[in-house]
This record gives sequence, structure tokens and C-alpha cells, in this order.
Amino acid sequence: MPSASTSKGYIDAHVHVWTPDTKAFPLAPDYQPSAMQPPSFTPEEILAIARPHGVTRIVLIQMSFYRLDNRYMLDAMQRFPGVFAGVGIVDGSAARPQDAMRELAKQGVRGFRINPGSQTIDAWLGSPGMAEMWKCAGDEGLALCPLVGPNALPGLAAMCAKYPRTRVVLDHFARIGVSGQFLEADINSLCALAKFPHVHVKASAFYAFGQKRAPYLDFGPMIRRLRDTFGPQRLMWATDCPYQVQRGHTYADAIALIRDRLDFLSATDRDWMLRRTAEKVFFA
Repeated sequence: MPSASTSKGYIDAHVHVWTPDTKAFPLAPDYQPSAMQPPSFTPEEILAIARPHGVTRIVLIQMSFYRLDNRYMLDAMQRFPGVFAGVGIVDGSAARPQDAMRELAKQGVRGFRINPGSQTIDAWLGSPGMAEMWKCAGDEGLALCPLVGPNALPGLAAMCAKYPRTRVVLDHFARIGVSGQFLEADINSLCALAKFPHVHVKASAFYAFGQKRAPYLDFGPMIRRLRDTFGPQRLMWATDCPYQVQRGHTYADAIALIRDRLDFLSATDRDWMLRRTAEKVFFA
């Protein structure tokens, strides 16, 4: 359980970490150290950035540099008990991906990132491995965290109907707004998932969508619609660091959008979005 000192602070629900020590934690074969930008982003480095803003706990998302080797994320969780939760990656094409899920769950991992890669949405979601992952997540109380675009939302809706006990956390607004515009049809597709009570949405990666510049007020109408549709209990704030703090973007601006700048959010809304939703999903 988190300590009293961490339980009262905010939670950043989406951060990646890595280490320049590629001997202890080698990169996957198809990655070179030059891909690591910045060259180092350790647990200590994100805490130094986040803690001054009242963030005391963080959900780590397995970094693609390491592929299926979740050891660095697990190392951070073990070295900072109660501070970091983990979203791992397993091989969804394996014969029994549920075995790897259960093994990582024993080590404190509470969710698993899934994405179609080069597959079509139908082939990805229709694969035997994906069926096993959705079933296992529902059975074990784990979350699946799709990294997808709006085109995948109808397929995810079908999976939510088939596996109604499975908790889903959609990363980065399902990438709505990557083109620069928050299209009404895309928002409608996302809001259609609100009828499934276990679907959650991350309000995150403000640097990457819409106008792509602070103070990010162009997100306001979409966030209001999502608050009204899902309720704040199913929305969680996150930064997607270290990418949020590059190219002129700051951690302060990311948290300020939810904490200070959207006047339609009540104090209760902010408490859920900045802490309680992520706590419920990843730290309970």
C-alpha cells in the first residue's frame, strides 16, 4: 500500500523511463542507443521533475526500447515501493500470453499495453492471443491499455461487449487531434465507449495533439465532453514524459491545464482526474 505521504499527492498516469546503462538493461535488437532521446530518463529524473508539482506517484509504461524485457520498469517499482505502478508489455502473439501476464502481475504490474503494430485492426483484435489477453485481464482484475487511433474504437467497442469485465484504459485520448483538429466524429466514437463501465480514458500528451502548444486550452471542449460522458471517475491525467518536457513544453503546463485552467472542472473532478482514478486502477 502507498504511504500516507504518497497517497495524498497527484498521480501522473503515463511516464516512460530508461537508463543509459545498456549493459545491465540491454535494448531490444532493433534499437540503437541513438534512439534514446534524451539519452537518460531514469526514475530519479522524473521524480525530480514531478515532485515539485505535487506528483507523488507515477504509472510507468514499458518503454518500446526494451520490447518484452520489462526488467527496468520492475526495477524502478522495486526500488521505490508504493511510488511507481507498472504497465507491462507481453507477446500477444504467443501461444499463452496470459502466463506472462500473470507472472508480471505477481510482481506488481497492473496493466498491459496493447497496440496493433503493422496489423489491421480486425486481424489484431481477432487474434487468439488477444482473446486470451482480454479474458485474462478480466479474470485477474488487470487493465488493458490500448495505444490506438480513432479508427480502432469500433473494434474496441466490440471487444468490450464481448469481455465486459475487462478494464480498459485508452492512452492519449485515443490519439484524437493528432492532425491538429479534434474531429467531432472521432470524439463521438470515443464517447460511444462510455456505455462500458470499465472503460477509462487518459487525458494526456497535450504536446502532441490539437494546436500542440501551451496553455492547451483547445483541449477544453473535448475534455468537457468526456467529463460529461464518462464522468471524472473514468478520466485520468498524465504527461507522457519525457516527451512532454521537450521542444518547449513543460511539466508545469501539463498539470496546470487540469488543475488550474479549465474552469468547468470542479474540485471533485480535479481530484478524480489528478489522483483518484489512477489510484483506483493502478494502485488499489
